[in-house]
Amino acid sequence: MSDLNTDIDTLVDEFDFLGDWEERYRYLIEMGQALPGLDASERTDDTRVQGCVSQVWLVLESGPSKELILRGDSDAHIVKGLVALLNRLYDGRTPQEALSIDPKEVLGRIGLAEHLSPQRSNGLASMIKRIRAEAESRV
Repeated sequence: MSDLNTDIDTLVDEFDFLGDWEERYRYLIEMGQALPGLDASERTDDTRVQGCVSQVWLVLESGPSKELILRGDSDAHIVKGLVALLNRLYDGRTPQEALSIDPKEVLGRIGLAEHLSPQRSNGLASMIKRIRAEAESRV
C-alpha cells in the first residue's frame, strides 16, 4: 500500500507542473481516457451516481485486505477525468484512510474547485459523498 500523503503530493505536483488550465483540463481528460471503463452490465441504476448531470457510474468493492477497490466510468470526457482523479485518491485505501482524505483540501491544492462549472462541482461532490458513504459502511 502506498503512502497517502505522498500520493496526494504527487498528484498535486503533476497538476502544478502544467501551465494553464487548458493544459490541466487536457491532462484530466487524458487521465480519464487511461481509466478502464466499466462493462455495460455494470452500468446500472445501482451504480449510477445521482446528482450528476452527466452519466457517472461507480463500482466500489472490497479487496482482500478490506481496501476499497474503486472503478468508474462516465459518458463525458472531463467527468471521466474526475472519476480517474478520485480513483487516484481513493482506490486501494483502507476505509479509514479514505475517510481521512479531505477532498476539499486536495482539490484546493490542485486548484480544481474554482475551475469547475457548478454542475461539475455538484457531480464531483455527489461522487465523493458516495465513496465516503461506502467507506463509512466498511469501517
